Amino acid sequence: MSKRNLAILAALGATTIYGLNHTIAKGIMPNFLEAYALVELRVIGATLLFWLMSFFGPKEKIEKRDYLRLVVCAILGMGFNMLTFFKGLSLSTPINSAVLMTTSPIIVLILSVILIKEKVFPLKIGGIIIGLLGALTLIFLSNESRQDAPNIPLGNILILMNATFYGGYLITAKSLIEKYHPFTFMKWLFLLGIFICLPFSYQELVDTQWNTLTFDAIWRIAFVIIGTTFFTYLFNIFALTQLKASTVSAFVYLQPLIGIIFALVTGQDQLTTIKIAAACLVFLGVYLASKKPNQKNSLGKI
Repeated sequence: MSKRNLAILAALGATTIYGLNHTIAKGIMPNFLEAYALVELRVIGATLLFWLMSFFGPKEKIEKRDYLRLVVCAILGMGFNMLTFFKGLSLSTPINSAVLMTTSPIIVLILSVILIKEKVFPLKIGGIIIGLLGALTLIFLSNESRQDAPNIPLGNILILMNATFYGGYLITAKSLIEKYHPFTFMKWLFLLGIFICLPFSYQELVDTQWNTLTFDAIWRIAFVIIGTTFFTYLFNIFALTQLKASTVSAFVYLQPLIGIIFALVTGQDQLTTIKIAAACLVFLGVYLASKKPNQKNSLGKI
């Protein structure tokens, strides 16, 4: 099999893991672990794995002038990003989570316009408006009532905040990602994340009844740490070595579909008219916001 085909499989694998994560992680909270405790376990586990892998990479030191940017990246990407996502997922539903996560490209575009003055065309503006309309529909018009989703509107808001923090992280981290080896960057990022998340997670970790964790809870926790955090990153890095970034990013469209199908098959969520309408608006918005303004010049460059 060619490296290109392997890269496509890697990108598909990462997207599939992300899609499954919405339902698998939801099964842990709150019956076995609270959201912030799960985040802390995820960050600690990923730190150990990336430090172990760093021995196989180049020996690099972070330059002093990059310390502040690294800390900001850790706050946005390993702190607020994860804390808002898992807390939001614990309050909301897997399908809502899968749909709202797709707004990330729209959020990145908005932040790029604000922070780095990126040019935006009318088509992209229309995509932003439509995508955000879909997100707001899901947040304010969702009237579900579930025992495992005690505050769906607030959960949806937190998941949308997660997309915002992640967008800020991507913009802030761009120069560091280009400068340092991925293992060097990630090992320090996750190490800082342990201390950033600890004030939020400490009490939940102390209150966790560790002796009550079942095999079902343990394999789900392992999936979040090893699959959603570690393997997805490695898969995406390999995919980017063989494919254009635009090609890899296109797989974001599959994540909500996989997430929705898995949630329905496992009986962890159900479709409603509001969810379907909101999802259609979000997907259309992301497509328009990601569409290149001059398609004629981009043909054949996939």
